[in-house]
Amino acid sequence: MGELVERVDERDEVLAVVERGEAIRHRWLHRISTIVCRDSAGRFLVHRRPDDVALFPGQINWMLGGAVDVAESYEDAAARELVEELGVHARPHFLFKFLCEGVISPYWLGLHEVVVTEPVQPDPSEVAWHDWLTESELAVLVRHREFVPDAREAFDRHRALPVRPGVM
Repeated sequence: MGELVERVDERDEVLAVVERGEAIRHRWLHRISTIVCRDSAGRFLVHRRPDDVALFPGQINWMLGGAVDVAESYEDAAARELVEELGVHARPHFLFKFLCEGVISPYWLGLHEVVVTEPVQPDPSEVAWHDWLTESELAVLVRHREFVPDAREAFDRHRALPVRPGVM
C-alpha cells in the first residue's frame, strides 16, 4: 500500500483516507505542507531536486515539504519534513494556505517559514544542491524555466502578503 493522505474538499475538510497516488491520478484534493527556510540575514534557501526523483526531477525550488500524513496538522507535517529533508529541528511558523491547481494534481498548500540557525544537512535523496539567495536573486530565479512551476505561485503569494514575514 502506498502513502496515505486525507482526501479533502474545497473547504479543506476531510472526505476520506486514500493513497496519495490515487489522489493524484483522480486529481482529488489533498494536503501538502511546505517550508521556506531563511537564514539570520534573511536570505532564502534554494535547492535543486535530484535528477532521479519522480516529481520535478532536476528542478529548482525555494520550498521544502511534502504530503501531510493522515491526522497530521500542516504545522506538524512542516516540522517533520524539515527534519527529514534538512536535518533541522525547529518549529516552522504557519503563514497561509491556498488551493493550488498544481501541475500534477490540485492540492491545498500550507506555507510555513522558519529561520535556520544551525547547519543544514540535506538528505541527498531530496536535495541535490542548495544555496542561500537574497529575495531579489530568488525573484529572478523563480521565473527560470527550471523552477518548480507550483512554487512560483507560492512565491508570488508570499511577496504579496500585506505584512511580509521578516527575519524572526
